[in-house]
Amino acid sequence: MRSQEVTQFTRQLATLLQSGVALLQSLDIVIKGMPAGKAKNIVRAVRRRIESGSALHLALRRHAAFGDVYCDVVAAGEAAGMLDTMLERLAEHREKTEKLQRNVRSAMAYPLAVLVIALAVMLLMFTFVVPAFENTFAAFHAKLPALTRGVIALSHGCVRYGGWVIAAMLPSAWLCRRFLHTTTKWHKPWHAFVLCIPVVGVLVRQACIARWSRSLSTLFATGMPLNEAMVAVKGVTGNSVYASASERMRSHLMRGRSMAKAMASVEPLFSPWVVHMCAIGEESGNLEFMLSKTADHFESEVEASVARLSSLMEPMLISVLGLMVGVVVVALYLPIFELGNVV
Repeated sequence: MRSQEVTQFTRQLATLLQSGVALLQSLDIVIKGMPAGKAKNIVRAVRRRIESGSALHLALRRHAAFGDVYCDVVAAGEAAGMLDTMLERLAEHREKTEKLQRNVRSAMAYPLAVLVIALAVMLLMFTFVVPAFENTFAAFHAKLPALTRGVIALSHGCVRYGGWVIAAMLPSAWLCRRFLHTTTKWHKPWHAFVLCIPVVGVLVRQACIARWSRSLSTLFATGMPLNEAMVAVKGVTGNSVYASASERMRSHLMRGRSMAKAMASVEPLFSPWVVHMCAIGEESGNLEFMLSKTADHFESEVEASVARLSSLMEPMLISVLGLMVGVVVVALYLPIFELGNVV
């Protein structure tokens, strides 16, 4: 069950419950509107368990598509008799989180797309254009410039080994991704490295703080104690560094320290502004609101960062692509410019 399907299910169920429709009837209506597939089968299984007497949050916990944060919020809503309100909060939370993820992906997708196009253009030039010029140069029977010889050597390499390299790259990329996902000991070093990348690291840090703050605000609104909420939110960022920081903060909270002081202990991950917002929230007794505002702020920052990154990357990538093509073109036409010396 995809993330978008979970969000759509949450929004529809919240709307039906707020309209006064009973839970089982609401699930029937949601199921009728869903296309056939895995998501529909999961919702049917949830409905069957509820019909047999199970609570909604227990039925949802049996499916990995609904994470700990989701199930904890549903459990709190059922206990307080506010299931429709909590599902509404969850729907808003997931919609904002998915919007954030789309912004981050769009920032990463553009440079990758341009890079792939640039590599494809260079491969075509080395495979078809350069060999045609090489046959022409062979008739000169003269020593070619070093730049031209280098481009011709690269062309020979592309013709001989290009297909093998491309064939090896796709499975290698898949194996590397699988290795990083399955081997947990590499998660933290890799995630720490990503946070240190000059431009990308700032964007990832902002996205992690936004997700973390939004999730903690949602859980805290249910009345869950902070130290318990820390356990639930440690995995929402998808970054092992922030997960470890949540564990350290929880240990500080268990010793009776305030949220702001616990956050200050991992301050490189949370800016002084975030710590100050949490301190104000604790002093005013409105921590949930301050965490929500912090999430709003960093979601706006991510959107602004994506816009800045796109505006900066576009001319830079076009310049790099133009430089690469220009070097090849100069290398191919340089012997013609020096035709008098070659002949």
